[in-house]
Amino acid sequence: MKQIEAIFLDRDGTIGGDDTIHYPGKFELFPYTAIQINKLKKDNVKIFSFTNQPGISSGFAKVEDFKEELKGFGFDEVYICPHGHNDGCSCRKPGIGMLMEAQQKHDLTLENCVVIGDRWSDIVAADKVGSIKILVRTGAGEYSLREHFDKLSGIKIDYIANDLNDAINWLYKNSCLNNQV
Repeated sequence: MKQIEAIFLDRDGTIGGDDTIHYPGKFELFPYTAIQINKLKKDNVKIFSFTNQPGISSGFAKVEDFKEELKGFGFDEVYICPHGHNDGCSCRKPGIGMLMEAQQKHDLTLENCVVIGDRWSDIVAADKVGSIKILVRTGAGEYSLREHFDKLSGIKIDYIANDLNDAINWLYKNSCLNNQV
């Protein structure tokens, strides 16, 4: 498998919380998330958060609050879509705007990147740019597999993980992560 340039992690349901939005200050990481982020950082892997947060456009939270929280968790960069479901932006997943912004800013080859998320929209966005796709069963993961199989049809998910811990362990076993310089 190829050398991994960066890992994009969804927020709600993937690194913590559940299948609903928990605003900054009320969001809790899963117990293993900080350990895995620190392990990846120690191995010089870029870790990016990319998350849809429609509550921002409704005034429930601010972009800065999310960025501060996510940077505090150890993310190298934070990409947030603050738009509502029907705003028609290019950044909202399954759109690829956040991935393209990171690609341009960090000179990434997106085919050498990994997207880990719990929703069909994470996987569809990853598929559009050719990234490695890992769906976690936490958060909305089981629901995505059960209720959104039509949106995932024709997409080869590289791995369906029990949780983020399982996803990162799979990457270490099946990629060049253990050879990062």
